[in-house]
Amino acid sequence: MTSATEYADQLRAADLRVTRPRIAVLGAVHAHAHADTDTIIRAVRAELPDVSHQTVYDSLNALTAVGLVRRIQPSGSVARYESRVGDNHHHIVCRSCGEIADVDCAVGDAPCLTASDDHGFAIDEAEVIYWGLCPACVATHMSGSHP
Repeated sequence: MTSATEYADQLRAADLRVTRPRIAVLGAVHAHAHADTDTIIRAVRAELPDVSHQTVYDSLNALTAVGLVRRIQPSGSVARYESRVGDNHHHIVCRSCGEIADVDCAVGDAPCLTASDDHGFAIDEAEVIYWGLCPACVATHMSGSHP
């Protein structure tokens, strides 16, 4: 588990000013994988009751801009945030309940960065989202009842 001191060090290393809201937001993202902004706001307010929505949004934007947090937004979903950054992993999303799980690249290191035609772009990230049903929803569908 990462401490507030370690979060402060990460902020300094990214040339961001260390503030209590930024530390709280970074902690909330680490504690709640693939959390939406409402979940992050609730987690931050448990620690800092008077923090504004805008402060949380601004903190998320700043943390995302420097690569301490990754923002994902599967089709039809609100933006979600995660602390797993820099490894070009992908995601699998349950079509029924919306659960999201991390998926490592299928072969070696970031094979998805080799496009069939890069059109002259210097590609540095690929985003792949797999869709299906999570084990709990498969079991529910197999038993005949639908969520």
